[in-house]
Amino acid sequence: MSKPLLDRGFLERLERLTIHWVRSFPGLVGGHNKSRFAGSGQEFLDHRHFHHGDDLRAVNWRAYMRLEKLFLKMFQVEPRVPVRILLDTSASMESGESAELKFQFARRLAGALAYVGLVRLENITIQPFSDVLWDAHQCGGGRHRFAPASDFLSGLKAHGRTRFFEVAKEFVGVYPSRGMLIIISDFFGDQAFEKPLQYLSDLGHELLLLHIWNEEDRVPPWNGEIEVVDAESGEKLELSFEDDVRTLYTERFDDYSRGLRELALRKGGRYVGLSTRTPVEEVVFGPLSRVEAVY
Repeated sequence: MSKPLLDRGFLERLERLTIHWVRSFPGLVGGHNKSRFAGSGQEFLDHRHFHHGDDLRAVNWRAYMRLEKLFLKMFQVEPRVPVRILLDTSASMESGESAELKFQFARRLAGALAYVGLVRLENITIQPFSDVLWDAHQCGGGRHRFAPASDFLSGLKAHGRTRFFEVAKEFVGVYPSRGMLIIISDFFGDQAFEKPLQYLSDLGHELLLLHIWNEEDRVPPWNGEIEVVDAESGEKLELSFEDDVRTLYTERFDDYSRGLRELALRKGGRYVGLSTRTPVEEVVFGPLSRVEAVY
């Protein structure tokens, strides 16, 4: 029998974490945007005339006693904001020499977030992508619906090249309503990510960028002359790694990470940089639970 994506002990801990996120982490899973329409809720909005078929429980009977007319009470409610997990399944996600590859790390992280959302009775969409959007999985209705989501994530394969600009345009066509957008990726690709991320944010999507890397992605462990092969394009490069080159490479990587973080914060979103050297369980209860947004 294959090992489950997330073990039972971890799922039980996630249920307790959900309570913490509801109090101190609004917007991570689900939204808090109010809309003015009739329905059950906590804040009184207005009255309107009663019509045949309306719910008698919403009638203002005190007003009826005074005016002998039926009025319906309306309240301001908080509708559920769509939650979409945009999961990078490009070939670069399965490259590297770490004990846990980025792709497995990313799938387990997506599973943890989906489970938290299900506990909160959110509707979650898990949307894989590389050069295009692949078949998605939608889940909702509570924690007991997690098994199909886990099976879906476990069955995903890493392949293809990252074409995020095309993916962003396709995404807004498939998902026209704005919502919470969690992007799990190593943010490696042929194209820059800044413009498509700005595009998604400008259309009203709240961004949470989960930037995943293997340790060798940031600090190359090699010495001397080596040949590297791009996992997505197959292009071969001859590189020389000495101490000064390795230091420069790490500085460039950190500059790129800071750029993603600044973009997310500038747009009112969030960014978390995550090394696969840190177990997913520690990430969820540590860096991910402490991330902040600037509005």
